[in-house]
Amino acid sequence: MEKTYTFTYKEYSSLDDLPETDKKLVYCALEAQGKAYAAYSNFQVGAAILFEDGTMISGNNQENAAYPSGLCAERTAMFYAQANYPDKAIAAIAITSATAKVPNRKPVFPCGSCRQVLLESEQRNGKPIRVICYGASQIVEVPSTASLLPLHFIFEK
Repeated sequence: MEKTYTFTYKEYSSLDDLPETDKKLVYCALEAQGKAYAAYSNFQVGAAILFEDGTMISGNNQENAAYPSGLCAERTAMFYAQANYPDKAIAAIAITSATAKVPNRKPVFPCGSCRQVLLESEQRNGKPIRVICYGASQIVEVPSTASLLPLHFIFEK
């Protein structure tokens, strides 16, 4: 049996098109991106998380000479959120990137490992986590991390 999977997402051409809270979230991710430790790839990524209560936190990619021992920005932010605010529900995450400190024109999207972490958090919260991927000329908003990872790992007890 053949099945088809489709999902809907929003696309914006300018940061000005986003709601004010989402703009602030992207700016938070951009600030984190500027502090990324990307000494080997020169690819800086920032991620910012918006909790349902309006609180924002951020993280960035952290590389290591023993590549791939580093950690993506999304997981840095998510693990910090889960370790320090385990009872707070996450409403959204914004992701930004730059190469050699020059913002990328197109957005980047979470890798498979980050998608799995985001999805499990979404499942624990029982509510969707919006994913906002920022590029200087294109911004994509996905309504739920489940849309990004329809076929995912499931731990069956």
